[in-house]
Amino acid sequence: MKIDKWTLEHLQQHLQYAIHLEFWTIPFYMSALYSIVDRTSNAFQYLQSVVNQEMLHLQLAANVANAYGFSPAFAPPVYGQEIPHLEFELDVPNPVEQFSPYSSEIGPLDQKRINAMCLIEYPDWDSSAPPDLSDSVTEYGNIGEFYNAVAYGAAQLTDHLNGGRNQVDLFSAYYRNLPSLTVTESGEVGFRQVRLLIHAITEQGEGISSAREDVVYSFQNTATDPAPQLSHFEKFINARNKLPDTYPVKAEGDYSPDDQELLKILLADFASLRNKLTELFSGKNPGEFLPLMLSVGADIQNCWKHGVTPRFD
Repeated sequence: MKIDKWTLEHLQQHLQYAIHLEFWTIPFYMSALYSIVDRTSNAFQYLQSVVNQEMLHLQLAANVANAYGFSPAFAPPVYGQEIPHLEFELDVPNPVEQFSPYSSEIGPLDQKRINAMCLIEYPDWDSSAPPDLSDSVTEYGNIGEFYNAVAYGAAQLTDHLNGGRNQVDLFSAYYRNLPSLTVTESGEVGFRQVRLLIHAITEQGEGISSAREDVVYSFQNTATDPAPQLSHFEKFINARNKLPDTYPVKAEGDYSPDDQELLKILLADFASLRNKLTELFSGKNPGEFLPLMLSVGADIQNCWKHGVTPRFD
C-alpha cells in the first residue's frame, strides 16, 4: 500500500529498520572478513573497508533517528532467514537472477556469502521520482530505494527535527572532506544536514546510482581505505572475481569444550557491544565501545582459526 504523507511514527519506524539492517550487515560482513587467511589480500582489504563504512552508516542513520526524536534499539540480529527488510523481486531487474545461489547464514567468504553481499549493495535499480512511499518497511526492493523514501518522508517532517540531540561522531578523522557527520541544526537547515548524511550512506554503498562511477570525493575515506573511490558493490565484485582462501570449518557436532568456550566469549562480547551501542546513541558515553568492537573482531577470527563458525544469537 502506498501513502502520500508520512507521520513521525512512520518515519521513526523506517529509521529503526534502516539501523536494524545496517547493524545486521556488520557481523555478517565481519564474519566473512575474518574467515580470510591472508590479511594482505585484496579481498580482506576491501571487506575491511566496507565493515568500517557500515559502522559509519550505523552512526549516520542513528544520528538522523535521534534528530527526529528517536533513539534506536539494537536487538540481536537473526541470520539464516531472508536478508531483513528487502524484497529483491521488487527490483527491476531482479538481481537474484545474477547473484545466485546466496545465503544469509553466517559463514566464511564463499560464493553464497559474496552473492548475498552483492544483493544487499546492488546499485543497478530503476527508481521512481519521487520514490514510492510504502506503509510497510518490507515493501522496498533495495536499500537505496528505502533510503530515498526515508529522505523524502523526512523532508515532510522538518518541524519535528531537533538538531543536536544525542549526536555521535566517531569517524570525522577519516572523512576530512565531509562538512559534518552529525545533525546540529533544526528545521530546514537541519534537514540539509540530514540529507547529506543519507546521501553519504547511499553514495558509498547502499544505492549509488551506478557502481561504475567513482564515489563522490566528499564521501571518500581520506585515511584508511585502499580504494576509497569504489562503492561497496564494486569492492564486493572485485572480491567475487577472485575469492581468497578461508579457514577450514568443522561440523558443529565436532566442537570441543574449548570450541564452545570460544563461542561463549564471542556471544558475551557481542551482547556487551549491543548494550554499548544502545547507550552510545541514547546520549551516554560508554568509553569501552571502540575497544569492545576490536574484541568482537578478534573473537570472530579466533573462532575461525579453530574451525568454529561464529554465532551472534
